[in-house]
This record gives sequence, C-alpha cells and structure tokens, in this order.
Amino acid sequence: MKKAVVIPAVLLAALCTLTGCKKEEVQKVIAPLVTDGQTTESTEEVQEETDPVIPEIDTTVEIQAGARVAVVSKSTSGEFWNLVKKGMEQAIADVNEAYGFQKDDQVTMTFEGASDEKDVESQVNTLDAVIAENPDVLCISASDMDSLQAQLEAAKENGIPVVAFDSGVSDSKMIRAFRGTDNTRVGEIAAYRLAVSIGKMGKVAVFSAQEKTQSIQERVAGFTNYIANYPDIEVVDVIYQDQVDDMTAAMQEVLDKNPQLDGVFCTNADISDMYLDMEKDETKDPVVMVGVDATAKQQDAIRNNKEVGVVSQQPYAMGYQTIWTALMTTAPKKSVEITRNVRIDPAWIDGSVIDDPAYSAYLYAN
Repeated sequence: MKKAVVIPAVLLAALCTLTGCKKEEVQKVIAPLVTDGQTTESTEEVQEETDPVIPEIDTTVEIQAGARVAVVSKSTSGEFWNLVKKGMEQAIADVNEAYGFQKDDQVTMTFEGASDEKDVESQVNTLDAVIAENPDVLCISASDMDSLQAQLEAAKENGIPVVAFDSGVSDSKMIRAFRGTDNTRVGEIAAYRLAVSIGKMGKVAVFSAQEKTQSIQERVAGFTNYIANYPDIEVVDVIYQDQVDDMTAAMQEVLDKNPQLDGVFCTNADISDMYLDMEKDETKDPVVMVGVDATAKQQDAIRNNKEVGVVSQQPYAMGYQTIWTALMTTAPKKSVEITRNVRIDPAWIDGSVIDDPAYSAYLYAN
C-alpha cells in the first residue's frame, strides 16, 4: 500500500509554516538559548523543523481493524482540552478514510475524564472502569503522576498498551510512548520573556497549577532554573493550586505581601485566566504577566496590554499525534518502529504575532 497523507484543511496554512511545506521555510523559535551557563540574548533563534506536527497516516502500518482507543484525559473542559479532543477525533476520521475502514472495521475512540484537572480521585475511578472494558489501547494524561500505578499495572496485565499525552507518570516503563509539549522549554521561554520585560531585575512570583502533575513540574523547574541566569531577579514565592484552599486568595496574599512585585508567571490556562479575573489595584504600577496557553481571555489581555505575552502549545496536534501513535501500537510487534517520546515546541505569542496566520495553530479560540 502507498502512504496516505491526510492533513485537516483548517490547519494547512499554519502547518506550511510550521512543518516545512517549502524547503526554504523554517520555524522561528522565539526564545533564548543557554550554552555553558551563558545566556544568548538573541530573541530569535531560527531552526529547521524536521518532523511535521501532524503526522502522516502511513497505510503500510498494519493497524488493527476495529481497534478501540480509550482516552482518559486530565480534564474534559476548557479550550485546551477541547482542541486536544478535536485533534483526536480528526485522527480517527482520517485513519478510517485512509485505510478504507467501513462499519465494524472502523477504529473508534472514547474520551473521558474529570471536569476539573485537580480531581485525581475521579480520574482513578474512571481509569478503573475503562480498563475493565478492555480497550485495545489506553491513552492517559495523568493529573497526579504518582497515583495511577495500580491502574497501569492492571493495563499491563491485560495486555493493553498505554500512550501518555500532555502529562506522564512516574514509572515511565509502564508507558509505550509519550506525546506532548516540551514543558521545560515552556518555563524557559516564560522566564526569558518575563526577565526582559521587567528590565532583568526585580521581584517575580510563580502562580502554578497542581504540583503533582509532570507537565507543571517541568514548567516550574524550567522557569526557576532559567531565571537564575539573572542574579538581580528574585523569585519571592511559588504557589501551587493543590497546596492551598483558595488559589485566588493565595495569589492575592502574595500580591499584598509584595507591593513592589514586578512580574508573575502563571503556569497553565486555568491559573492564567484566574489571575486575569482578579481585581487589581489601579493605583500601583501594573505587574507584568506571562501566561501559558493562548485562551480567548489571554488573547484579549495581550491585545489590551494586560498581559505581555503567553507561551502556547499545539493541543490539536498533540491529540492527533496521540491517536495515531496509539493505533500504531496495535500493529504486530516489531513490524513498526514507534518513537518513544515526541515533544512539540511551544511558541511565544505577543502583540507582534498574535494576528499572524503562521501562529494560528497556537491560538485556542475560534
């Protein structure tokens, strides 16, 4: 069989820039590099993009007809997760079309999870129920990287391969593959942009989603390690949502305790949107904000100069990659090589590029 390349039309324009539709095109990674402890102050590093973010549907891979993929997401609500799901659904549709699967031969997907990323207990219970149904593949984004060991062992005992997406688990040996964002890079880009925006000196705070999640741990580590390159910047506090009773009140307390705070880094969409909703003291100099995930609220904040910019992911591509990888695991062993870890580069979105079509894949609102 020949390869069938299926790319959704809605992303075609953006992907031509991001994935090399023309050999001379390159992806701009707007962030610094650190080499031997030295910060390169160039704001643009140009590197060639070698692998497409939307993978080819290779019909020479003998995937299992009628395969059932069960997805248990960290959350089922919010712009980010909606786009992850859309990418997954499109991958299912494209595979069925490319292989010519009809009726009972069609591959299918279920998408379940809690409505709140912090609800670890609900995710565990959902996983128990899903594994009992014996799907052909399990895709999981872990709310707590340490709480799913029993479920992963049950999947292994039942011969169910597991593909992690967005956030992994502590025991990586239980995972066949991972598809997500380079979250350390998210933190590094945020640190660099915030440092430059406040003149490379002052006080900053980190307002973070749950500490138990791998993606968040990587973002915070990337930020704090990178910001250490600026000796005149002090990180006065790191607050995690799962370590406090009321995140809004906790953020307000940090602001009250540090009236001269210069900047904040919010590590995901929920925390970023929550911070933007807080009432601010208009008599004080505004605190420079850098967020994560280009939600509709954050796009408005950037346009209204309430947020300097956002480090954003490609959730649609993440979902698409996850499903195609999951279906590849149904092929006969040793007949196909599956890359174990694929991490998609994030992008810096500010007022200068927010309306550039080349960055549309990183914007979450329609």
